[in-house]
Amino acid sequence: MAQPDTKKIFFENLSGAGKAIAVLTSGGDAQGMNAAVRAVVRMGLYVGAKVYFIHEGYQGMVDGGENIKEATWESVSSMLQVGGTVIGSARCKEFRSHEGRLKAAHNLVQHGITNLCVIGGDGSLTGANLFREEWSGLLGELVEQGLIEADAVQKYSALHIVGMVGSIDNDFCGTDMTIGTDSALHRIIEVVDAIMTTAQSHQRTFVLEVMGRHCGYLALVSALACGADWVLIPEMPPEDGWEDKMCQKLSANRAGMKRLNIIIVAEGAIDRSNKTITTDYIKNLVVKCLGFDTRVTILGHVQRGGTPSAFDRILASRMGVEAVLALLETTANTPACVVSLCGNQSVRLPLMECVQMTQEVQKAMDEKRFEEAVKLRGRSFENNLKTYKLLAHRKPESELPISNFNVAVLNVGAPAAGMNAAVRSAVRVGISEGHKMFAVSDGFEGFYKGQIKEIKWADVGGWTGQGGSLLGTKRTLPAKHVDKIAEQMRAHNINALLVVGGFEAFLSLLELLTARGKYDEFCVPMVMVPATVSNNVPGSDLSIGADTALNAITTTCDRIKQSASGTKRRVFIIETMGGYCGYLASVGGLAAGADAAYIYEEPFDIRDLQANVEHLTEKMKTSIQRGLVLRNENCNDNYTTDFIYQLYSEEGRGVFDSRKNVLGHMQQGGAPSPFDRNFGTKISAKAMQWVTKKLTETFRQGRVFANTEDSCCLLGMRRRALVFQPVVQLKDQTDFVHRIPKEQWWLKLRPLMKILAKYKTSYDVSDSGQLEHVVRNRPKESDASVAM
Repeated sequence: MAQPDTKKIFFENLSGAGKAIAVLTSGGDAQGMNAAVRAVVRMGLYVGAKVYFIHEGYQGMVDGGENIKEATWESVSSMLQVGGTVIGSARCKEFRSHEGRLKAAHNLVQHGITNLCVIGGDGSLTGANLFREEWSGLLGELVEQGLIEADAVQKYSALHIVGMVGSIDNDFCGTDMTIGTDSALHRIIEVVDAIMTTAQSHQRTFVLEVMGRHCGYLALVSALACGADWVLIPEMPPEDGWEDKMCQKLSANRAGMKRLNIIIVAEGAIDRSNKTITTDYIKNLVVKCLGFDTRVTILGHVQRGGTPSAFDRILASRMGVEAVLALLETTANTPACVVSLCGNQSVRLPLMECVQMTQEVQKAMDEKRFEEAVKLRGRSFENNLKTYKLLAHRKPESELPISNFNVAVLNVGAPAAGMNAAVRSAVRVGISEGHKMFAVSDGFEGFYKGQIKEIKWADVGGWTGQGGSLLGTKRTLPAKHVDKIAEQMRAHNINALLVVGGFEAFLSLLELLTARGKYDEFCVPMVMVPATVSNNVPGSDLSIGADTALNAITTTCDRIKQSASGTKRRVFIIETMGGYCGYLASVGGLAAGADAAYIYEEPFDIRDLQANVEHLTEKMKTSIQRGLVLRNENCNDNYTTDFIYQLYSEEGRGVFDSRKNVLGHMQQGGAPSPFDRNFGTKISAKAMQWVTKKLTETFRQGRVFANTEDSCCLLGMRRRALVFQPVVQLKDQTDFVHRIPKEQWWLKLRPLMKILAKYKTSYDVSDSGQLEHVVRNRPKESDASVAM
């Protein structure tokens, strides 16, 4: 099904002919840097520019020689899944001196390089900007010293800089997420999940130290993702007397039949006197005050290692392409910019504005203006902190508001990783708002059968890391049983519904909305939180569970490709889930480095299949050894996985052989990714706060009565914001036959995948990031922060 035609600006107008682009990685390494390098190289070559690697960061730029090498298409093959940076990174003292930068300028001019793509942290990017400001002066000096000709000053008059932030700490202001952060969270959560099993066996307390010398993002988000008992971060030191409060909390949790405690500490954690809080200090405190068996685990450089997550590969690929586009569009007067992520959209921000705000955070912390430091970190960080406090620390009964409202939570549709985190969040926020929370087992099937019971704070402990649906979920729609469901609503005095689920949940809310005309019991606030691996719910760019499925696909594709290592040339045909929605095949293809991805939304015929085979045949005749083709399960009734496999096998005979693999339900299983845990937690907390607001607004004469369109909503991620949308207004945006939205944002990523696979195609840049300015306080709804 073709998407509606929009005004398109294609990058064919932006030629890179005659330009030379150099890419370097500097400072600490981060997973995903290689994906960014690959994207810069291939996009640069695609537009006709010369692209160079600068090995060993600024040190390589200063030393020159073999450190500056021209890149080819093949030189970035098989690096997408590799952690760290294959072109090397080094901290360079010499570049900080004027003489060092003079050497670097000479080396760049010798290669005709005037466009630099720098992947690193704020120090690396600040150095690049200084280099840019000094450029014309440096060229003048080189002419005086007789190292370059006078006409070179005119020819290479301006140095253009575009930055991408590669840092696992996520400590750079202006972007929701830096390259490497999500992968670091994966490493942390893998360790925490493993530690939890041994801690539970022995009733132990574990104190975990994670990286973050000046930024507590990793500690805070991992605490939110695993439901840690206590977290210590540099931006918000605990109040004086925190030791007693922490011990009381740990003791209370043990008294509530919890067999373990997890305390997460950022390496830069401090108290109100700027004194470092060490893991050993916490361990000794717990042993002395409570006598608990306590262990310390310092994660260290494990967090920097390993393969990049699907999120980081996609982020880095998008940012790399955006960086090349920014370099093509830049003029002598364009300030150095950094390519950033805001919500689900790439933006360009002036580099030094971001650096200055990042420095302001540290200054605020040094001057003990901690509240301001949290605000300067951005709305995403601030929202994470508020959500953690809300869910981790239960208020005493005496402090809870008394609402007398009953709110039911249920899962509808197929299970998706992260559903349990969403339910836990809804239950705990609801209790904090003074509501009585009810859990419905097995969706609407359980609802009409009366499988409804009150759920308490402690009942959802440890749910964040659990896959599937602990409440139970069914695809049953309510229309056939509305009378019995209304009866149960009346019997339990349910005043509001929070539904966590996929397309069936969306259909269910539409049916309940229709039933309001006959049953007053459904005239209550109803909200849906999208959760499905297919990511096919209208009104939301992302669904809970899709990131976990993408990681399953990416990891499996990595292993499958590796299985052919050292053998003859081979192409793998992989079938993914998704119904008629091609999100998993397309975005999974981008993350895994696929050569093609067949989906229903982009019709194809035998000529397209033949062209793909011929394209792969040509690539296989060079140094490429393995090919990867993804197929959405319902992309075409006739061109089945078997058909495509047989076609590739026959047409590739003598050049490559083929294998097929159907991934199946492994895409729905497994523990939720950090992204899904946090996205589920935050979106569900926001949904429950909306429920509270609506209950207050619609409570009249001793009862709740809500029958307006805006009292039955879907909470979805739209570009930069979390938005509540009446479900009835989403009907026109939905293809009900194929159960997909009529317009899908990720279709714009498909040309990107094709370009990186060496296809000639048009890339729509009408949505490309335009230079904006750093905003201290974004609009209220913008705390969506796809990036967690």
